[in-house]
Amino acid sequence: MYQRFITNHLLSALGDSPVVLVNGARQTGKTTLVRAVRDDRSAQFISFDDGGYLAAAKSDPAGFVAGLSGPVVIDEVQHVPELFPAIKASVDRNRAPGRFLLTGSANVLLLPRLSESLAGRMEILTLWPLAQAEVEGLGPGLVDMLFGDDLSLDLARIERVDLMGRVLGGGYPEPLARRSDGRRRAWFSSYVTTILQRDVRELSNIDGLTEMPRLLALLATRSASLLNLSEVSRGTGIPNTTLSRYMSLLQATYLVRLLPAWSANLGKRLVRSPKVFVNDTGLIASLLGLNTERLEQVGPLFGQILENFVVMEVLKDVGGSETLPELFHFRTQGGAEVDLLLEDPAGRIVGIEVKSSSSVSYSDFRGLRELAEATGERFHRGIVLYTGESVVPFGEHLHAVPIQVLWTR
Repeated sequence: MYQRFITNHLLSALGDSPVVLVNGARQTGKTTLVRAVRDDRSAQFISFDDGGYLAAAKSDPAGFVAGLSGPVVIDEVQHVPELFPAIKASVDRNRAPGRFLLTGSANVLLLPRLSESLAGRMEILTLWPLAQAEVEGLGPGLVDMLFGDDLSLDLARIERVDLMGRVLGGGYPEPLARRSDGRRRAWFSSYVTTILQRDVRELSNIDGLTEMPRLLALLATRSASLLNLSEVSRGTGIPNTTLSRYMSLLQATYLVRLLPAWSANLGKRLVRSPKVFVNDTGLIASLLGLNTERLEQVGPLFGQILENFVVMEVLKDVGGSETLPELFHFRTQGGAEVDLLLEDPAGRIVGIEVKSSSSVSYSDFRGLRELAEATGERFHRGIVLYTGESVVPFGEHLHAVPIQVLWTR
């Protein structure tokens, strides 16, 4: 069993919140995690993948909740949205912490009828596929280190083929355990089909689900790029209004993550184009039929996939960090950009640029220098992640850092 980054935050939440929800895509390890917590707490375990529990909860939500005693774990709670008002009523009568530990494969923050029911009563944590540091048996620490004062690192060299193996493998536990590319592709194919036929259909009674795999594959080719719905619409033949609905569903099931643009003017964060990321580079490899040989041949696409890999690794580390920054990308009208911008609650800024090359030049820091100029004293550090082996200073608060810092402590 892997030790997950969010475990400490989950245990803390259970100590002071009446309802805790662990959200995330299917097969990321949510059930395994909450079962371990349940065993520690001797709580009742209920899964709505069980038809009996599902029928009972749907027929009489209030009665179902009233019949529960002690701490309870409810798995895949999105199958019974009617349960949320009943849980709210129960919590309003008894706000003891840790009463309900829920898991869900749909983002309730994108489903107002669910999230509004427990506003102020529920803490929400997100579990993504495994981080490379989790695979290595390590805890979180990258984000907190970047916001700290010390950047002293001793990192062993990584071969390009080993890096590609990590990128192509991704972080879903089950395909990671499979030996061949073919068996991993078979798993991902079944996985996407299951989500579209079950979770997406439950969330929205939509026609044309056969278009969704094609849309997801197109987004995989445009991962780490600015999202332009008009271009995606032309590329897929899906009307804009339908496409917006599909994008919401892909976000709700955690297959796609949008990274908003950063601006010193907070209002502008909502109007500038976001960048689009697929939740796992193993899934990208499956959708695009990539192996190590083909990844070497696709040229610029490797840079995009590597950026997708880094952004998701940092996002996972944030979930276990003490700093808990928000994530953005940075882009100026003049074309300077920073792949990933982290802003902590105090307003301090860390910028991360991703390069697939084994060497770094002064020009690779252009976006980070413009970010430093734009943010002034708020700028804490800027790093360029690259495939070399040494930490190299490139000016005040600017460093080139080997990419293996993602899974080495």
